[in-house]
Amino acid sequence: MYIFHNIYQGLQDACYIWRKEMVQVVKDEGVLIFFIVVPLVYPLLYSWIYNNEVVHEVPVCVVDQSHSQLSRQFIRMCDASPDVHVKYYAQDLDEAKSLVSRQLVKGVYLIPSSFEGDVYGLKQGVVSVYCDMSLMLIYKAIFQTAQVVTMEMGTELKTKLGGHYTAREEAIASRPLDYDDVPIFSPAGGYGSSILPAVLMLILQQTLVLGIGLSAGTARDENPYRNLIPVGDSRYKYTVPIVMGKSMCYFMIFLVMGAWLSMAVPHLFHFPQLATGYSLTCLMLPYILACTFFGMMVSCTVKYRENVMLIVVFVSVPLLFLTGVSWPQSNIPSYWQGVSWLFPSTFGARAYIRLNSMGADISDVMPELRILWIQALCYFVLTLAVYRFQFYEARRYAMDRLKFLKHKREVNMTETKEV
Repeated sequence: MYIFHNIYQGLQDACYIWRKEMVQVVKDEGVLIFFIVVPLVYPLLYSWIYNNEVVHEVPVCVVDQSHSQLSRQFIRMCDASPDVHVKYYAQDLDEAKSLVSRQLVKGVYLIPSSFEGDVYGLKQGVVSVYCDMSLMLIYKAIFQTAQVVTMEMGTELKTKLGGHYTAREEAIASRPLDYDDVPIFSPAGGYGSSILPAVLMLILQQTLVLGIGLSAGTARDENPYRNLIPVGDSRYKYTVPIVMGKSMCYFMIFLVMGAWLSMAVPHLFHFPQLATGYSLTCLMLPYILACTFFGMMVSCTVKYRENVMLIVVFVSVPLLFLTGVSWPQSNIPSYWQGVSWLFPSTFGARAYIRLNSMGADISDVMPELRILWIQALCYFVLTLAVYRFQFYEARRYAMDRLKFLKHKREVNMTETKEV
């Protein structure tokens, strides 16, 4: 009966801490922003910015030093493409650079004076492409347009020089191996469909860690001794009810936020949605649990509210690269891949993209799910350990403070007797 009484008392304490943490989330504007406002608004803003998967009619400048029929054909074909618009002609490269620096154009095509002579002299013709690299979509439009145009012109020249008699022979000679370029998992071939699913998973982790860190900073600010765990409240006697009560609060809030980020946002912006509700549930449960306990463990090291913002914002971009989505996983050094195993976002993003964008089944992402459950368990144990340490620190500080006050009282009483 004593064991059941302890379990019942622990559940009561956990529910009390859960209710208190819920009230704290609502009262604290900073925590409320990172728990509710940012997960709701930031994905919409980010997805809206990149909702146009590709850019069209990017203004470019042409430096035509050849002034030949072949160079004019190259310019016409580039201008006729949907992605590039020839807006200016410059006399030399310095003038073209000036146009780029004033943001009148985003790129430069430099056609040398020997262009037509090299091509008709059976030498390799060269067209130099200079791009504004501040936005990858612009670079992609300018560079790929020049690449496609040169390939088409090369095909025409090969056909003319081939000396074939029929159109079929010319087609086979110019393109002996025919192919169709069909993007399977990113139909538009753009940034949004390929990268934003990983960004959504990273937003979920980062906002959860930020909110928990701010909540921990608030708890320290409200404690006169700047301890994370209040001393004197009988409901904060044991570590397990404290961790369970706090984690229930965070888990309940981010179950809703997880459904919003993984299901509603892709639907609103027409990103690929191939996952079933069951598979997304199987993914989000361990992912949110791992992020929750990871955030609680990190929050124990936060002494001031501002510190967690500096840490989390600093590592956001590296964590996106470590997922292996925006940068090939095979090209990531092994030691950095080992670092990526410490963060739930690495495996959450990989599993989410395979499920929702590539149409994978639960069995295909089972390694990621197992690692997420292992992370949730490990971070739960580590959270218990660090909270236990915080509990002993708070008790030790309270005992030292009590001894100091008793000693001060005895000194005052002695001085009063002497007087």
